[in-house]
Amino acid sequence: MQVKALMTAFAALPLASAWAQQTLPPVTVSDERNTANAFEWNAETIRALRERHRQTASLLTELPGVSMLAGGTISTLPVVRGLADERLRVTIDGADLTATCPNHMNTPLSYIAPTSIEQLTLYPSVTPVSVGGDAIGGAVVVERRKAPFASDSTPVRGGEAGATYRSNGNGKAADFAAWYGTETFAAQYQGSFAESDNLRAGGPFKNYRFTGRAGHTLDLDEIGSTAYQVRNHAIDFGWRSGEHEVRAEVGLQQQPYQLYPNQRMDLLDNEEKRAALTYRGRFASGELEARLYHETVDHFMDFGADKRYWYGMASGGPTAVDGSPCAPLGPTCAAGMPMYASSTTNGAKVKATIALDTASLVRMGGEWNRYTLDDWWPPSGGGMWPNTFWNIRNGKRERTALFAEWERAITPTWRTTLGARIERVTTDADPVAGYANTNGVAPNFNYQLRDSTAFNASDRSRGDTLWNLVWSNSWQLASAWRAGLDLAHQSRAPSLYERYPWSTWQMAALMNNFVGDGNGYIGNLDLKPEKAYTAAARLAWQANNDGWRVEWRPYLTVVEDYIDAVQWDATANAPRATPVTNRFVVLKYVNQRAKLYGHELTLRGPLARNGWGAWAFAATLACSRGSNTETGDNLYGVMPRNVKLTLDQTRGQWQQRFIVEAVERKSRTNRMRNEIPTAGYALLHWQGSLTLSNAVTWHFGIDNVFDRSYAYPLGGAYVGQGTTMTNPLPPNVPQWGTPVPGPGRTIWTGLRVRF
Repeated sequence: MQVKALMTAFAALPLASAWAQQTLPPVTVSDERNTANAFEWNAETIRALRERHRQTASLLTELPGVSMLAGGTISTLPVVRGLADERLRVTIDGADLTATCPNHMNTPLSYIAPTSIEQLTLYPSVTPVSVGGDAIGGAVVVERRKAPFASDSTPVRGGEAGATYRSNGNGKAADFAAWYGTETFAAQYQGSFAESDNLRAGGPFKNYRFTGRAGHTLDLDEIGSTAYQVRNHAIDFGWRSGEHEVRAEVGLQQQPYQLYPNQRMDLLDNEEKRAALTYRGRFASGELEARLYHETVDHFMDFGADKRYWYGMASGGPTAVDGSPCAPLGPTCAAGMPMYASSTTNGAKVKATIALDTASLVRMGGEWNRYTLDDWWPPSGGGMWPNTFWNIRNGKRERTALFAEWERAITPTWRTTLGARIERVTTDADPVAGYANTNGVAPNFNYQLRDSTAFNASDRSRGDTLWNLVWSNSWQLASAWRAGLDLAHQSRAPSLYERYPWSTWQMAALMNNFVGDGNGYIGNLDLKPEKAYTAAARLAWQANNDGWRVEWRPYLTVVEDYIDAVQWDATANAPRATPVTNRFVVLKYVNQRAKLYGHELTLRGPLARNGWGAWAFAATLACSRGSNTETGDNLYGVMPRNVKLTLDQTRGQWQQRFIVEAVERKSRTNRMRNEIPTAGYALLHWQGSLTLSNAVTWHFGIDNVFDRSYAYPLGGAYVGQGTTMTNPLPPNVPQWGTPVPGPGRTIWTGLRVRF
């Protein structure tokens, strides 16, 4: 009731919806390029935020309308106005990267640490055609910090190092960077390390300690499978001559493990290698930019320490509940469930910006991206015997695009951008095979032979033509009033993991899930591209003295051929006649229709200046709704109404912030997936910093100050411990209906040194 009362009071404020400034100094809103609706953070803003966040994706939650579809602790997926994952165009230094995992455990944003970011831009709902395509929900553009050039004959050299400790999970992180630059040459190294044990909730959220491994139990408040370790290394070089610049970068990320509380498997090894070459040149009539990039990913999954490793029959019957090894090994007993995925991404981009006159310009260019994927599961015994299971074999997804964008200041108070983009996306995959060329035996039919035969006999090659049309406008209505409007038709082709997973077998389907709902998913060769029609607006009032600001951002998106899912009956190989409830299920992707709408309201400004320093206040209300207009169901993973209030104090070298975060009960759930409802909650966070000298800053804070027990609405289903590969699950391990809890009180501190 307190949460509802707080939201009702805030909703009654004049105007309705926009972005509350969540950091000092103020964020720059990029009205002058591409769209009236973009948020842009510079290096100074990111430095003020990054110490509190374990991962890059969670930085975006400082913005209105952005939430997280929880996964691993460092691989969550940003949700922008109800759309997430591959519905967003995510680029890092211009590279379009793709998750190489049937659970999307290695998301693009997980490959860059918050301490390495120089600039971050969010385009909510609408992506300018010059920024990217093949997306319907907006774009996230991240640029790493680059080696600096010297402005004169005196070389620049410097660096920084930081270390952070978090009490919850015994989390430790460290980073180091050093650079050197002359007028014509620059070089830099960046490295980071982070690890954590399991997190703890604000109180007990389960009534069992069982993990399925002999002698290993978890406390009732311990969130199983939330531990991780990650290492990042990157070296970049730059060469400059006059108005021309070339940069080269190579990078390596290693994840020895990242455990998942809402997936049945865990990431136990992941290695990403990347290289990129960029050219930028300025000419009399404009600019030219070209990029080449290459990435390889080698990924391995199996059961982590909190999940049962041995499955199958022992010499006298079922394996003991303490997880004792089966005997004899071989066809009757499974030693874990090893799963491998390997991918290669190659891409190229060229973009020219040409000034037509003092009031207008044109951006035009082309892109090419080729992604190849193998996803295979070696035999380990039990029902996974004797051959290798090929989930996707030699999968290919290739995109080729051309775009043109015209931008003009029509009048001193009206700026417009009109863009068009055409994209051709082709996908294909080779024949597959199951563990065995049989359908199983009664009553445990698995239909591996039936499903693989049908898949292999099908024409697996697909080609889709995508059109994006975007018209963006911004107006200076009066000295204190500004407005913006984006109208767009955007489209996205299905991913390899939406089209090509072929098995209706429950065990195999459970491995294909990138939303963390505990269900299994089957691909669909006949999926069509999603086509979205979006209107996104903005109305802002700014006091003439740069004081208070109010902003309202409403939006509406209608999607034809939205990729949703239906419950699937493996025996009939057809949609389930009567959907089941209150349990985990197997679903198949299908095209349907959807509508998403909502708004964000922001209020921010200075409160007072007194002997205690300068005080400022900010508030954000975000409201999103999503519905399947074909079935009447709610869309999965849409954040309920939420409010964030912040109070900032700055006095000399001291800064602190109090944050109240309130979220309404999640009652609008997706019935087809049996999405778990969650209760409303309110949390208090505190963070601060003290600049000890020009080179040293101390950061500190407490998240969830009162150690509240709560479930994050988009955290998914808890399957973080025990016998996770049985569905329905035994009574002494996680059942449907337990959401992943949010972390309890976390005291954190960090020190940053610049040299």
